[in-house]
Amino acid sequence: MVDFSSPEYVSFFRHSSPYINAHRGRTFVLMIGGEAIADSNFGNIIHDIALLNSLGVRLVVVFGARPQIDQYLKERQITCEYHQHQRITDKVVLESVKDAVGNLRIKIESMLSMGLANSPMYNARIRVIGGNFVTAKPIGVVDGVDFLHSGEVRRVDRKAVAQQLDDGYVVLLSCLGSSPTGEVFNLATEDVATQTAIALGAEKLIIFGSQPGIKNKSNQLIRTMKPSEALRILKQTQSHETKRLLLAALTACKNGTPRAHIISHQQDGALLQELFTRDGSGTLITHAGYEEIRQGTIEDVGGILKLIQPLEKQGVLVRRSRKQIEQEINLFTIIERDGTIIGCAAFHPYPDSDSAELACVAVQQDYRGSERGDLLLQHNEEAARKQGIKALFVLTTKTAHWFLERGFEETTLEALPATKKNTYNPKRGSKVFVKQL
Repeated sequence: MVDFSSPEYVSFFRHSSPYINAHRGRTFVLMIGGEAIADSNFGNIIHDIALLNSLGVRLVVVFGARPQIDQYLKERQITCEYHQHQRITDKVVLESVKDAVGNLRIKIESMLSMGLANSPMYNARIRVIGGNFVTAKPIGVVDGVDFLHSGEVRRVDRKAVAQQLDDGYVVLLSCLGSSPTGEVFNLATEDVATQTAIALGAEKLIIFGSQPGIKNKSNQLIRTMKPSEALRILKQTQSHETKRLLLAALTACKNGTPRAHIISHQQDGALLQELFTRDGSGTLITHAGYEEIRQGTIEDVGGILKLIQPLEKQGVLVRRSRKQIEQEINLFTIIERDGTIIGCAAFHPYPDSDSAELACVAVQQDYRGSERGDLLLQHNEEAARKQGIKALFVLTTKTAHWFLERGFEETTLEALPATKKNTYNPKRGSKVFVKQL
């Protein structure tokens, strides 16, 4: 039983609120294989999907049926051939595929429809819809092998799916697709999920696997990786599942999906932990190479000066010389986008107290209102916590409301560390704000 009065629960709930706000109205595609549906934890995944739906997340659930199809074939004593780890679907096998997919769809719809009292689904009222949203085409003949009714995605009806999401439905897609000629094709779940995420311009593709993300050679979980690192692992791994999951994530990322997550279908709460905590539960693959947040280096001084000088002229920031920035460059965090510095902040710890100052917070005008400032603040808050710092303070003349909206509270000069009070400029008249960490 959850202890709602415990400090841990209260802390988690408070710290999840920024993520709740950030995810509301966004489109996520969930890829759930047949192995996940067969797992004892699938009921908890359904509950978590219901929670995301109630929080205003637009959800497309793409489900597979590999083990269920295999079971049908085994019971019917039907032999199925494979080529390059892909099922060759003839007319007889296709009937088993249809049966397996149809039964799973009914199961998922019924689980999402539950509303028993004293259950997580009580009063959820989730509306689920499917349809002929995916147009398929045959794989054809590869290496002299005819894949028959095994196909690939030709097109996802983006407008139709988006309309259902706008109307509040959870869209359910299977690994079956139909062609304009009326044929039905067995599709790879990864193909349906990635092409759907790309077509919809989804913010996230969330992939469920048997393992909690991707691990390195030391068997340690890789929390975040760039597509280039994912490609390197893809080429080296011997695990067929890892190859499938990484290839799906890479395909989505390379075609515009900002973030692809690989999490475990066996871990209770993995989906919520991945979405509503800092560290997550699995592996995130993202375009950090194009835009990344990092510590400043001496080569960044010119870019920082170019960024902050307009704000200095407006009186928003205190004037800083090139020499001062060079001396303090190791205190700067920057956001670099395609070789250009579009945001910065300086983090000044004070050894005589358990607090630190956040200064010189700036975002290029073209990127204001796009949460870059929040990203800088979050990054420095995390750095402060790691150093055991209990409070973060800022001095500002024109951006008080921005900091107030992010949990800072106005305080007096007496709250500042002694060394900072000694350098305070009364002519500027900056107000002091503090945030307890």
